[in-house]
Amino acid sequence: MAVALAAVGVWQAGHGAWIYTKAHLGQFLLQRAWARTLAGEAEVKPWPWADTWPVARLRVPAHGIDLIVLDGVSGRTLAWAPGHAGGSAPPGTPGTAIISGHRDTHFRFLERLRPGDEIAVDTPARPSARFQVREVRVVDSRTAMIRRDIGAATLVLVTCYPFDAMTPGGPLRYVVAAEPASVTARRISSQ
Repeated sequence: MAVALAAVGVWQAGHGAWIYTKAHLGQFLLQRAWARTLAGEAEVKPWPWADTWPVARLRVPAHGIDLIVLDGVSGRTLAWAPGHAGGSAPPGTPGTAIISGHRDTHFRFLERLRPGDEIAVDTPARPSARFQVREVRVVDSRTAMIRRDIGAATLVLVTCYPFDAMTPGGPLRYVVAAEPASVTARRISSQ
């Protein structure tokens, strides 16, 4: 019995460690694919069997965050990196760009973001877009909707909540809304 319990414990620890290892290894492979994307290649797969590719780089300098963002938000994609939701605006363009990530790996840092924090998003063939966090809130995914503004560029980062939940999933989402840094600066100067 003790050997069986020890074996299950080792398996569980190994499975948990694999999730974090994959998340960090993925960012290394994604950096290489991102460099090829910036060089002009389209839909560069970071590994041969990938069904996604890098579309952006997300940086939060104050928190030491530098992540490659993949196309799509499937479970396979989010296991490796944050994903850009299809149907939402490309980051840095007019409209609402939605990027999702797992609360226990890539988007764990969201709980430290505060209004006013800067987020930079780089995309191929466009200058870096700078955003400032406007609001942070917890919503119920069964009733809440993300308003898709077709005007100014807006960035929305989404992850599951609470951050320390013992079981994955659940209906609550932690949502960070950010607007172009120039909009925030104009708001402050007019007050």
